[in-house]
Amino acid sequence: MNASQRDQRVFLTVLWIFNVLNFFARDIHELGPPGMPEQMMSGVIGGIKITEALMLLGGAMIEIPILMAVLALALPRRINRWTNACACLLTAAMIIAANLNPDLDNLIFMIIQLIALVIITCVAWCWSEDQLPDVSARFR
Repeated sequence: MNASQRDQRVFLTVLWIFNVLNFFARDIHELGPPGMPEQMMSGVIGGIKITEALMLLGGAMIEIPILMAVLALALPRRINRWTNACACLLTAAMIIAANLNPDLDNLIFMIIQLIALVIITCVAWCWSEDQLPDVSARFR
């Protein structure tokens, strides 16, 4: 594996971790409004009953980016491209589905996450086998 391939893998991993951190930041941010702890304790948040199925969906939603942070380092380039593209599409669909009526702060988190997913897709898809590192950029 040459330096360029290693750099691509690390960059993809960092972008996936960035996305995971945005999930956590948004979730922590949601704890702030008055009455949220009481809603959480009641099992109904914003009129939505928190069920095991909903918790499973939420777990899957966060596990995909966490898994991709590892797979971006481990998978061969060709499989990496397709895996990243599919994971981005699935993650973007889940982010949008979870924010059908977002408030302003959720909209900001959603936009940031979707931009990161577009960048991940572009980096993975444009990753060619013969990419060489840009050595001159390291000396500027």
